[in-house]
Amino acid sequence: MPEPTLRRVVITGLGAVSPVGIGVRDFADSLRAGRVGIGPARSFDATPFPSRKAAEVDDFDPAALLHHLDPDRWGRSALLAAAASRLAVEDSGIDPLLLSAGRSGSIMGTTSGESAVAQSLGGQWVTQGLKGLEPRLVGQLPAGQIAGAVNAELGLSGDAQTIPTACSASNYALGYAFDMVRLGEADFMLAGGADSVNRLTHAGFYALGAMAQDLPQPFDANRSGIITGEGGAALLLEPLEHALARGARIYAEVLGYAANCDASHMVHPDATSIADCIKAAHRNAGVVPDQIDYICAHGTGTPTNDATEVRAVRQVFGDRLPPISSIKSMLGHTMGAASGFGAIACCTALEQGFLPPTANLVETDPELGPGVDCVPGRGRDARVEIVQNHGFAFGGNNVITILGRYL
Repeated sequence: MPEPTLRRVVITGLGAVSPVGIGVRDFADSLRAGRVGIGPARSFDATPFPSRKAAEVDDFDPAALLHHLDPDRWGRSALLAAAASRLAVEDSGIDPLLLSAGRSGSIMGTTSGESAVAQSLGGQWVTQGLKGLEPRLVGQLPAGQIAGAVNAELGLSGDAQTIPTACSASNYALGYAFDMVRLGEADFMLAGGADSVNRLTHAGFYALGAMAQDLPQPFDANRSGIITGEGGAALLLEPLEHALARGARIYAEVLGYAANCDASHMVHPDATSIADCIKAAHRNAGVVPDQIDYICAHGTGTPTNDATEVRAVRQVFGDRLPPISSIKSMLGHTMGAASGFGAIACCTALEQGFLPPTANLVETDPELGPGVDCVPGRGRDARVEIVQNHGFAFGGNNVITILGRYL
């Protein structure tokens, strides 16, 4: 049986519903400026916690962005994913009817699914019992609704999968969508992720001792933890030949990816496993370390994660480290959407020629070793050809995606 012909796959549409901007232009402008979208939490009562900040999308109005979904019938995470996907389609310039008539679907990542809905239902159960649960909320609860909302909003009849591998989930989704398009199993795919800020996630990271009291400071000598965030990130993937035929703007070509799971510890990342994942991604993408111009780090701002990530990068790159920065310094940790936003940041870096910054960085931790360029403060103009996007999750779920400028 002959091997299938592999198609080249490109990203032609970007959709961001984020704490620093809605739409890819506002998102990219905020990244370049180092704008921080973190403030007092409003979506839940944070007064019992020492840390009371979150990165929320305060100006998100789903009715203004969505064409078909009734916002009252869907949870916030699903609405964030659907809105980001609608924006990605509009950004791509593709005919929405072509998508709905073709072999098109969506793969969305998440950490907590509709945890805000679960929180509301939990309160009703405690105070009123099972008979007191609001049926409307029960219907919103399944995590599969996140990708289902994307397909329902855009009229897609292909795959609608939600991947729950937490903070690396969007990179999983991007890799999976890439495989489907390059193998000819789909012609168009939307990939990304969504999560909403909620008390449960906030309390969980506080209990782990991983919460920053004020601002996240990835790679800083005085970093203390994360700030929880929310948002929806979506990227439209299509075959290169089709994109060229319709004269589409091409943000990036997906060169390859790799995923592994070491399961060595529930919450502590493993440097060797991450390094192995990076090496595999390079092999699959057909690149070598010297070709990587920028790394969009997982960069949570916890002491352990940042040190482990840099140590893993050194195992692959040696003393020649490419610039490595963390957009979580601006967005907070958007959980299942995190590496989706990272992929969007990589695409805009390739398109516009700049390195996204690490905001809030005062003093790079000397314990990280020499030669660590975290692009402090604001974006920096640079010629970028090939970029590496990191996504790591609890349990050792690691995914690396490699994107390149289309040549």
